[in-house]
Amino acid sequence: MARLFVSDLHLDASAPQATNQFLHFLRTEAARQEALYILGDLFEAWIGDDDPEPDKARVCAALRELTSSGVACFVMHGNRDFLLGRDFCERTGCRLLPDPVVIELDGERVLLTHGDALCTDDHAYQELRSIVRTAAWQRRFLALPVETRALLASEARAGSREHTSRTVPYVMDVNAQAVEAAFRVAQVRRIIHGHTHRPAVHTLELDGQPAHRIVLGAWYEQGSCLFYESGRYELRELPR
Repeated sequence: MARLFVSDLHLDASAPQATNQFLHFLRTEAARQEALYILGDLFEAWIGDDDPEPDKARVCAALRELTSSGVACFVMHGNRDFLLGRDFCERTGCRLLPDPVVIELDGERVLLTHGDALCTDDHAYQELRSIVRTAAWQRRFLALPVETRALLASEARAGSREHTSRTVPYVMDVNAQAVEAAFRVAQVRRIIHGHTHRPAVHTLELDGQPAHRIVLGAWYEQGSCLFYESGRYELRELPR
């Protein structure tokens, strides 16, 4: 059985095709495997574990069905759903992973991360990230009424789209020095991440040895999944 890695599904009521594809993926491909790792941005927005949106409830129910069948499911915070919390885990049976985290795959140490922390050239985003990830900011936000949080999340998504439209692409990609530092600090030769929406397998030389960075794709137009089994990694497109 394989271990599967996905990221950047950005599930939202405005894009039912992506939600339906992911639900089908959970009940077919993922249900046959050992584990599923979701490396951030499962949802386009998550305003708290009391988020009442019906489409999100469908996704949570499908995740509970998967974990109840014996498939381990791990979820990492992304830049859109960093408020996933304890109640979400109890509701779905998923386990939250810290970002970053090192896991072992058949004896190989592999660094998993959402990837946004590697985009250090985007100074405006990194400043915002440092604010909203604090416990104090999150306590204040979660204390607001659900309707207010939903409105603020909508405004934040609009701001994000504007920022993306006026920022040169390389600024929003990973920084090479940040990537090298992550390899060295974690003492790994392989990193798996999402966030940039640029699926690829990058090979680089680090201290005279090969290293690999696997970037997961987004689910806007089609699915994207990394399959790992017995030392073999395969990044697949999942046509809609």
